[in-house]
Amino acid sequence: MAANPVLKGGLRMLSAFASSGLAERYGVEDQARELVERAAKLGVDLLARGGAKKAPRDPAAPKVRFDLTPTESQELLRSTMRRFGEEVLREAADEADVAMRPPAEVIEMAGEIGLVELAVPEALGGAAEERSPITTALLAEELGYGDMALGAALLAPVSVAHLALDHGTEAQQKDLLGRLTAEPFVPASAALLEPRPLFDPRKPATKAKKIGGEYRLRGEKSMVILGQSARFFLVSAMVDKDARLFVVERDRDGLTIEPEPTMGLRGANLCRLRLRDVEVPASAMLGEAESFDHQRVVDLGRVAWGALAVGQARATLDYVKTYCNERVAFGEPITNRQAVAFMIADIAIELEGMRLLVWRAAARAERGKSFTREAHLARVQCAAMSMKIGTDGVQLLGGSGFIREHPLERWYRHGRGVAVMEGGLSA
Repeated sequence: MAANPVLKGGLRMLSAFASSGLAERYGVEDQARELVERAAKLGVDLLARGGAKKAPRDPAAPKVRFDLTPTESQELLRSTMRRFGEEVLREAADEADVAMRPPAEVIEMAGEIGLVELAVPEALGGAAEERSPITTALLAEELGYGDMALGAALLAPVSVAHLALDHGTEAQQKDLLGRLTAEPFVPASAALLEPRPLFDPRKPATKAKKIGGEYRLRGEKSMVILGQSARFFLVSAMVDKDARLFVVERDRDGLTIEPEPTMGLRGANLCRLRLRDVEVPASAMLGEAESFDHQRVVDLGRVAWGALAVGQARATLDYVKTYCNERVAFGEPITNRQAVAFMIADIAIELEGMRLLVWRAAARAERGKSFTREAHLARVQCAAMSMKIGTDGVQLLGGSGFIREHPLERWYRHGRGVAVMEGGLSA
């Protein structure tokens, strides 16, 4: 019986992580190897179960109508990414924040573990069973748990692969996915956000004018992830009355890339793109006019940012619980004070609400149902609660929340970005 492609991808990711220099650098070789052994055992169990006949269902057993439990394959990938996020991304986050770009070894590690391949179906050269917004949301949460900025940086090429899968022609999928899954790792990013008031990602000010067999692009894009290292970008532009995406290589004449220092998400290497009559071939327009759905591009971006926000909120909850239980004042832990305990409880409550909204939007997207409303609700709630949870996290640490010794001040700054960022990612 053939092995589950997601399981194979997860095992490859774990093995690469366990034997990498990053695992040794952060002193987690033993834990990573233990996870590989557990994953291998899970694989044997799954194969054994797959070869046996499925037991008939007991008519008296209650029907399961609502179940949020991840599949075993999803849980394997989730566990892998949780380890990677917590013990690699979190350790590298402060360095990335200061340098305003991800460490080169972290980006290289993303290629070694096949992060993009896990987004690409096996039939197209990847390791995924199918295109799954739910699985992406689960992985994004774990990356956000490590660090939202670095998580966004690693999700950017994955999101480009998603956009190619969702909207690209067969030739475009072969070209773009082939480049993204090749070695060495090829960074890429989508550019939707623009530096103007009341920006609507569905109606970019950037224009694409067809001249002969080419399109000429003119406009600006702001806060583009991996701006200084991406080999190519998917740039949104208006063609007549419709928004479309164009593949723009970084070496195109007329394209300039400038660093764009921001309050938060600095480790994602946010940059501004200026397009001054950048000419691209007609084949650079992603997909066919009849099937291209720009609203879906926007909605899946909102789901992805929401999932990252959920991960960071969970990190904040875990950090403040540990800190407040260990912080002793007047002879007892400060969690014995109702004001502190209630604030922590509020974080936990809002976190669950954020997660359910994100999962609901992702589930509808995966089932092919309309999810614009659900994606919007997830965005609004995650943006508001990211700011509230970030503020409460800093407040619970008191003066310690204001200094760089603790990650709360950085997470606070990241959380402010959830309400600002539009696009760039895709669940």
